[in-house]
Amino acid sequence: MEEYVFICEDSLEGIFSGVYEVYEFKKQKKIESHEVLHLAVKEPDMQRLFTQYIKLETDEEKAEKVIRTIKRELGEHTYYDLCLAAVCADEEKADAVYHTIVMGLKHHDKNVFARLHDQAVHKAFACRRNAANELHFCKEFLRFEELQSGILYAKIGSKNHVLPLLVPHFADRLPSDNFVIYDEVRGEFALHPKYKQWYLVTNHEFDERQLVYSEEEDVYRELFREFCNTIAIEERINLKLQRQMCALRYRPYMVEFH
Repeated sequence: MEEYVFICEDSLEGIFSGVYEVYEFKKQKKIESHEVLHLAVKEPDMQRLFTQYIKLETDEEKAEKVIRTIKRELGEHTYYDLCLAAVCADEEKADAVYHTIVMGLKHHDKNVFARLHDQAVHKAFACRRNAANELHFCKEFLRFEELQSGILYAKIGSKNHVLPLLVPHFADRLPSDNFVIYDEVRGEFALHPKYKQWYLVTNHEFDERQLVYSEEEDVYRELFREFCNTIAIEERINLKLQRQMCALRYRPYMVEFH
């Protein structure tokens, strides 16, 4: 039996609009089962026999239709879990998200992530957990620094593309501040003008050396480092436990470890 693999953009909008396209293709071709349909964020290095590979364009309107359906039929909580799975760095995430949506809509199950006996759901659950853990750490370890212009600037280097899910957390807590969060792995910025909607911008040519920090920033950096050193109890320092609670890959972005 011939199979179909749809290649979509590696983004939330790309994956959800890809789900819409696969459903439409199934309807037009009158294909009985979703088992022969797959969604991927990149074309494989080696293509399989008896498989068609179809590239898709991202369509925000189609993505929004899928999002509305998920929220209505499966609930806000399941939608957020699917978003977490979709931002994971795993290359199989798109197919897992697609087939999890299929499973949820088929059974009208708002707790579809509990169906871990299903291979696709199990994969989506693992992707969700991976991204959720990193998102939690980014919320805890993100450090803002004040630029000369008064804008707050922070930098992350996440394995998973958690920036779109990270910004709302700080937009809710810092509504009156202009701030920027830079994902140096993807060359992507989250910009939040005070009292306005945040948005994402990509700039791979950004040179961080051009930033000019405020005169008070060095003072606050030193105060924070001194605070961390002061509250530490030398006799109880446990480097192994520190690495468990704060992985080494987060430390280049934390002032207290500079």
